[in-house]
Parts: sequence; C-alpha cells; structure tokens
Amino acid sequence: MTPHLTAPATTPAPIGAGTNWWQDAVIYQVYPRSFADANGDGMGDLDGVRHRLPYLRDLGVDAVWLSPFYASPQADAGYDVADYRAIDPMFGTLHDADALIRDAHELGLRIIVDLVPNHSSDQHEWFKRALREGPGSALRSRYHFRPGRGADGELPPNDWESIFGGPAWTRTEGGEWYLHLFAPEQPDFNWEHPAVADEFRSILRFWLDMGVDGFRVDVAHGLVKAPGLPDIGGSDQLKLLGNDVMPFFDQDGVHEIYRSWRLILDEYPGERIAVAEAWTPTVERTAHYVRPDELHQAFNFQYLGAPWDAEALREVIDVSLAAMRPVGAPATWVLSNHDVTRHATRFANPPGLGTQLRTPGDRELGLRRARAATLLMLALPGSAYLYQGEELGLPDVTDLPDEVRQDPSFFRAEGQDGFRDGCRVPLPWTAEGPSYGFGSGGSWLPQPASWGALSVEAQTGDPDSTLELYRAALAARRKHPGLGSGDAVSWLDAPEGVLAFARDGFVCTVNLTAEPVRLPAPGKAVLSSDSREVALDGGEFVLEADTTVWWAV
Repeated sequence: MTPHLTAPATTPAPIGAGTNWWQDAVIYQVYPRSFADANGDGMGDLDGVRHRLPYLRDLGVDAVWLSPFYASPQADAGYDVADYRAIDPMFGTLHDADALIRDAHELGLRIIVDLVPNHSSDQHEWFKRALREGPGSALRSRYHFRPGRGADGELPPNDWESIFGGPAWTRTEGGEWYLHLFAPEQPDFNWEHPAVADEFRSILRFWLDMGVDGFRVDVAHGLVKAPGLPDIGGSDQLKLLGNDVMPFFDQDGVHEIYRSWRLILDEYPGERIAVAEAWTPTVERTAHYVRPDELHQAFNFQYLGAPWDAEALREVIDVSLAAMRPVGAPATWVLSNHDVTRHATRFANPPGLGTQLRTPGDRELGLRRARAATLLMLALPGSAYLYQGEELGLPDVTDLPDEVRQDPSFFRAEGQDGFRDGCRVPLPWTAEGPSYGFGSGGSWLPQPASWGALSVEAQTGDPDSTLELYRAALAARRKHPGLGSGDAVSWLDAPEGVLAFARDGFVCTVNLTAEPVRLPAPGKAVLSSDSREVALDGGEFVLEADTTVWWAV
C-alpha cells in the first residue's frame, strides 16, 4: 500500500475564495431520503444531511448536490413537484434548508439543489386549476393539453410514449389529453407560454436569495417540444438513459431559456452555477448547453455508459475533452447516480446497466474495477461527480422484494427496468444497529445484512478500505497541481488494454485487463487502487489487473 492512502483530505477553500471553483470541483450527490434520518421516521431528511456535513467536508468534496426535497406527493421520489418554494414535511422545513446551507458554507462546502423545470406534479396548483376550469382554460395553456384523435377523440394526440412505459398522454374527464413524458402524475410544462418562463426565473431567484450556489437542471434537454408535436413514427421504446433523436428532446429552443437563466445567475456574487442533465445524441450536442452564455456544466452520460474497456474509455475521454474545449467549459465525469446501477455492480460483469451480482467473485471483481475506475475518473481534467455511497464501495441491492419497491417505472410495462430502487437503499453509517446508523426508526428500503461491514464506521481507519481510498484520492487531487483543472491529457505508449497519460507533474496508469502487466515506472507512486504496495524492480513495476496507479513525476 502506498504511504499516502490514509492521508486526511485538506479543508475546502472558504466560500467565495478563488475563481471558477466549478471548473475542477468534486461534487457529491446526496439523495436526501437515503442519506441520514434525524427524526427517526425511517426517511432521510435535511436535518440528517446537515448533521453529516462534517463527514463530507472530511471526505474532501467541494460541493453537495441535493436531489429534490420540495413539497411533493412523491409519485416519483420528489421529481413531481407541487410547490417549488416549499419543503416537503418528510424532509423538514425552510428553516432546516436555511440552516443546512449556512452550515455547509461555514464548512467550506457549496450547495447545489435540484431544479425540475420540465414537468410539475399533477397536484401543483396550476394543474389542479387547469383540470377544474376545463377546456379553454388559460391555465391549460401552461401545460400541453390537446384533443384526442379518432372519431370521438378516444386516441392520444400522437404516438409518443412515456419514458416510464405506456402512452405519454392521459385523458381527462372532459375528454382532452395532457402530455407527460414521465409518469401521469408529472404533466409537462408548455415552455412556449411566458408565464412558465416567468415562474422559473422567480424560482431561481428565490433559491439564490436563500444562498444556494447552483442548480442541477433535471431533464434539461426536454423543456421544448418540436412544433406541432409530430409523431415519432417508430416502434422502439424510448429509454430514460438513451440518446435517441426525438421531437421532445434536445430541441434548439432550450438554449434561449438557458441564456436567460445565465443572466440571473451572473447577477449573484460567488459564482453561482447551473448543471444540465442533458441526454443528447452526441457529446458535441451536449456542448451546446455549456456555451459561455448558457449553463456551466453538463453531465457526461457518454462517459457514464462506457464499458470497462481501454479503447472505449480512451475514445470517450478524447471526444469529451475535444467537445468542451471550443466552448471553454470543463468536461465532467460521473460513474454513478440515482438513476443507474452503481458502478461497483455494473462493472462486475459488463456490458449492461442492470448486471446482477451472482457470486462473491462477481462482487469482488466489481469493487476492484470500481476502485480503479474512480482513480481514473479523478485523474481526468475537469469536474467529477460522486454519488452517495460509492465511497463505501456499495453495490446495487438486487434482491429487494417487489412489495417494497417504489420506482414508478417498476409498475409500468415496457418502460425502464424499474430497478432504480437498488441504488437508493439508505446508507450504512455504523457497523451495528437496526438501520446501521441511518436513523433510529429503520429505513424506508431494507438494507442487506452485509451493510454493517461496508459502513462508514467499519471502513474508517482501515487503510485497505474504499472509503480511505476516496479520502486519500480527494486529498491528493486537491493538493497536486497536475490534477483537476485543464482540458487535455497526453497519452503515453502502453500495451493493449492499458491506459497511460500524463498531466503536469503527474502520470496515471490503468490496467483494464485480467492479467498483470510489467511497465517502466514513470516516477514515484502516489496512490494505487490495489491494496498491495507498488513495488519497483529495476526501474519497472507490475501493474496489477483492474488497477489504477497515480505517479508523481
């Protein structure tokens, strides 16, 4: 083991210090319902997050992104918002949100909140009034209401399908249909209506005035639909994590919206940012969202979907950096989030996002590759996103009983796989206890019996643990000038299946094969994803299978 593995993370810079903090930030996604439960009701809450902020500071991240905590009927885990200016009681109050933001800033952490502008809840006051007032209502024009096709309007207005499965249209009692690209409880806003644009500019200012440092924009590619809402004409089912060209995704009209938002963000001090969740056909299309007068970052889903393969990863790294360079935006890198199978499971037996872990050997291989993938990601120029629990090496929970599942796509045929609950199981904080320290009242999804051994308590201080690997990697990344910011890597000659690249005073070597390889040592080993010491022999070293090593040169 390299001697730096248990080095503590350095303290983040004070809020407001420096410039362009987001260019190389490490941002940690908190899924509030599964992070920490302060009131013992089995559901995570804002006060739970607040009390665990020191853990995130010590981990070494720069910012915390909070998934939705707004008032919501929770038809889709809070992505169906009924009131964008209120906190759902299950998570706390506006006072709790204010305290969380203030405490985070005192610890040197920035706060990014989720914004859901593509659709509201069907319990949003606008939509409830639209239903009450009937066809011709002014409120209906703020959504996509249409008469049906067929002799009696009994058929949907077009052939669009919901990402969760089934038609993207639901018929109202009055006979009209409304559009919902997701669940029926999530009607899509009509962004051609000025009231919608006005409302979201007001919502932005509300949370910026509260002190948040930025927004993660949900379904950023979906706000504008093609004129006339044309039929797709195909039979392939759309997937949430797809990059297909569709008349309701990645329309050029979205960019006018984001240019208006950028003006608002720039009004506020402290470099407030916005991050696009934009599923686009190509990285080049994604770059359109981060032009200098639009948003600051966009998630790199092409990288997230890349297999554990040297050639594929090198290609997506090159393409990503090349696409972002002309617009002056940082590339972003992400391996897991709340919508996909955790990479400790995904890499166990690729390809496929829904891979099952069948044997202990699968689990060990998945974790080994996940650790190596993390060091590769953190060595790349730009900003990195971590999903809660990945620093513990958590796998997906693949054996949840049907009766506890809550993912809406699980209950709809021919939609998503319906197994997003597997990456949302509450975190283990302690080695023992009814919910391993998550809270005194159990957990809303059952935790496996093995969770205690993966807990923060069990891994802290263990030099071989994944948690200590993350702490050491983030400390080194903050300290070393060759890591983080920048827009290029210099590839070095390496055997087939091995990646090696140099940055300023730094080299990263990754073996993506199943066999050890012998290579010239480029410098002094700083950190390895493998628990064994990197031993030099005559100026060479052995790079173990599925292993990443960092070098200072």
